[in-house]
Amino acid sequence: SPTNDFFILPSQHLTWKTQDMENCAMRGKLRNECYNYIKVLVPKNNQTLLACGTNAFNPMCRTYKISTLEQEGEELNGQAPCPFDAKQPNVALFADGNLYSATVADFQASDAVIYRSLGERSPVLRTVKYDSKWLREPHFVHALEYGDYVYLFFREISMEYTTLGRVVFSRVGRVCKNDMGGSPRVLEKYWTSFLKARLNCSVPGDSFFYFDVLQAVTDVAQVNGRLAVFGVFTTQSNSITGSAVCAFYMDEIERVFNGKFKEQKNADAAWTPIPEEKVPKPRPGCCAGIGKASGFRTSNDFPDEMLSFIKSFPLLDEAVPSVTGHFLSHNRYKLTHLAVDTAAGPFKNYTVLFLGSEDGTVLKVLSRTAENSTVETVLLDEISVYNPSRCSVKKDDRRVLDFELDKANHALYVAFSGCVVRVPLSRCSAHSGRSTILQTVEGPNYHLKKTKQIPMHTAHVLFVVQQQQQQQQQSSTIFKNENKFNQHKPIRISVESVGLLLANEIVK
Repeated sequence: SPTNDFFILPSQHLTWKTQDMENCAMRGKLRNECYNYIKVLVPKNNQTLLACGTNAFNPMCRTYKISTLEQEGEELNGQAPCPFDAKQPNVALFADGNLYSATVADFQASDAVIYRSLGERSPVLRTVKYDSKWLREPHFVHALEYGDYVYLFFREISMEYTTLGRVVFSRVGRVCKNDMGGSPRVLEKYWTSFLKARLNCSVPGDSFFYFDVLQAVTDVAQVNGRLAVFGVFTTQSNSITGSAVCAFYMDEIERVFNGKFKEQKNADAAWTPIPEEKVPKPRPGCCAGIGKASGFRTSNDFPDEMLSFIKSFPLLDEAVPSVTGHFLSHNRYKLTHLAVDTAAGPFKNYTVLFLGSEDGTVLKVLSRTAENSTVETVLLDEISVYNPSRCSVKKDDRRVLDFELDKANHALYVAFSGCVVRVPLSRCSAHSGRSTILQTVEGPNYHLKKTKQIPMHTAHVLFVVQQQQQQQQQSSTIFKNENKFNQHKPIRISVESVGLLLANEIVK
């Protein structure tokens, strides 16, 4: 048990309760479904914060001043930025003054949508409604801004393998930030740039073994001198249980988006690549005024032939390959989330992954690419973070929901449904009795130490740099309150009335 507790104390606090409980109950919902669950909490700029809540199945959004938590303006309709049901997944971010969100936009949870709103100069746009070629029961995981695009990572029911039943595939989709919608005849008020491709996280060999179910994705980080994202994947629900971590180079994602499109000529035909000569110009999915579409001022000017093509064929043929194939796999724990530090160690030349699991365990794994381009990994630490006496608010929910890596304060914040736990980034003294010093490397306080191996399909041996002398630190619960959650990053905490916390300091 921890000897010291670190609590985030709010400098300011407000509570936003729903006023629509009775109407929600009359629509057939249970009482605990009718509270105001905050699902969107994103900074609009340095001064303002957007918060959207389910509001008893009547989503609403508010804007607050970050410094004072005073509400700015009137409440806004939250339909499309925010789901009706707290159990529905969603993502949201601001880019160039516009809110990009992805969730389900109706009471029945049947209208999956990628949506842009709240922009002063850009029109509201969305994906085509009830079109399975665009989205088919998606589960949105992450969104990020990169270059001229907003990328969305999600999983959905595959269109390509319907003969095998309801097979889940992981996807990356993108839209142009300068998309203004189509012409009055085709795709007016809809995206003209939406494309999607499969993410391939698999074990290579004579017969590929796929991890198809995306669980979490990081923001862009440096890997081998190139920009990449890391993702946690699991196997299909009816398959052998397993989890994997794969990385994907951003330039490889962009290469796939510039590749061939995929089509199914009739309901009984296999999916095949579309010949290049059948693809109209400018290339569907490109951004107006940029590259191949530089001759078009806005997407409203795109030819109808190009707009009709992108409406019918948003799927790319090739899957995005992962970095050096299979990155890391694990069968003991079902992984749910990850954070990555690509500049770890005394010389900032190691990549360390923090992996959360369904049972509340956090794994700390070191990874590097060897000279032969294979990926070597080793388990540095295995921490049982979940504390039932502190984290069980209404039920024993051990699933790791989110991470926030705070390198400046040498801490990892781990979010559960009922608490947030602070974990030190290293606990070297906890392993000093089991580690063997093998060889001294550059620097007076650093040695190579052999550590326990993580189970993998392909075994690797790696020696890890750790600091020889460091004060022992214990993980500790920093927050538990049924009526609040940490403002530093949106965390899905099921609460009766939701408060917003501005954490300005950690008090010992």
